[in-house]
Amino acid sequence: MSVRTTLKIDPGHPALAGHFPGAPVLPGVVLLDETLRAVEQADGGAGRHWTVGAAKFLKPVLPGETLILECAPLPNGSMRFAVSSGRLPVASGVLRPSAPPRAAAAPRASDVQWAGARERGSATLLRVMIFLSLTLGRNVARGLLYGIAAYFFVAAPTARRHARQYLRRVLGRSPTPRDVFRQVFAFASIILDRLYLANQRYELFDITFESEPRLRSLVERGTGAFLLGAHLGSFEIVSALGRRQPGLRVAMAMYQGTASKLNALAAEKPASAPEIIPLGHLEAMLRIRDCLEAGNVVGMLADRTIGEAPAQRVSFLGAPALFPSGPMRAAAALRRPVFFMSGLYRGANRYHVVFREIADFSAVPREGREAQVAEAIRRYVAVLEECCRSDPYNWFNFYDFWHEAGATAGAAA
Repeated sequence: MSVRTTLKIDPGHPALAGHFPGAPVLPGVVLLDETLRAVEQADGGAGRHWTVGAAKFLKPVLPGETLILECAPLPNGSMRFAVSSGRLPVASGVLRPSAPPRAAAAPRASDVQWAGARERGSATLLRVMIFLSLTLGRNVARGLLYGIAAYFFVAAPTARRHARQYLRRVLGRSPTPRDVFRQVFAFASIILDRLYLANQRYELFDITFESEPRLRSLVERGTGAFLLGAHLGSFEIVSALGRRQPGLRVAMAMYQGTASKLNALAAEKPASAPEIIPLGHLEAMLRIRDCLEAGNVVGMLADRTIGEAPAQRVSFLGAPALFPSGPMRAAAALRRPVFFMSGLYRGANRYHVVFREIADFSAVPREGREAQVAEAIRRYVAVLEECCRSDPYNWFNFYDFWHEAGATAGAAA
């Protein structure tokens, strides 16, 4: 397979802003990422993946520059590539076919259940609900929520079963149908309130804050930090903190493929949407670093694993569960403090914001980093469990979080 294609370097590419200030050039790792992506797209749907065997950079790439990529196969199955600008060579090297993925590997965690689950509800009905909510007000919209929550309570038996699994652990007893409906209604209430928060209708809510002086100190230091939440309560309530802490700027790092339909529709009328950093791309780490160096806060939800991303098994509500270690590793690599934050919903229009320091990696030596990361994940899970026990109906992972079916089968084997 031979490849010849054009690569256009967008002057607004996020990697240019911090590499280097005042004299931007494209980082070599981004150029290699673009090369790999172009080769795989030109592979005719064969599904092959490539790795960089060798690379040499001959000339810096400037914003707006147009590059020509040429690749030719080698006898051993690898490919030689060359990148040029005009008649000047920019980079060259060798691409090697990566090893095929391991077959018959059992899923490590329950990510296949939540990431691939079909989202219920139609876009048209959501548009109608958004219109009625903004036109008629929150009280009328909450009245409609009872019917919507009842529909999902009846029509989602799998989610209902996993909700009972969680409630049995956190309540220490067999949950009643009323317990499960209460959890579903709390979830629906927070989804509805996300719409009002996106439109800066903060006057509708009674919000109390925990450790607000610590948050103020973090903003005043201006050194940047990681703010880790969970699918617990409302993470969007962080937008309300900006009203009390004007210097607080938050960028959300997330997998955009899992964004909900409501997120997409609500975003049509954003009034105060945070910056979104899509994960799964090489430039994500560069953008996270730039946000932190600007003194901003990077928010992430850290209670769901995905794909082959690294994870750590930690006891949670009486049984081991997998939690991603990527967010904590990123904080350690960038030497930043980590805080837990969640807005716990307490009925009607009341929210309580929990804000706890988890770890500070600013002075952790490299040789002790792994142990500190593992301990920080355990502290994160301990705070998460504490919040689940104090406000049990705020947990919104409606899937087999503990992977109990797999664990039972493994024990039997």
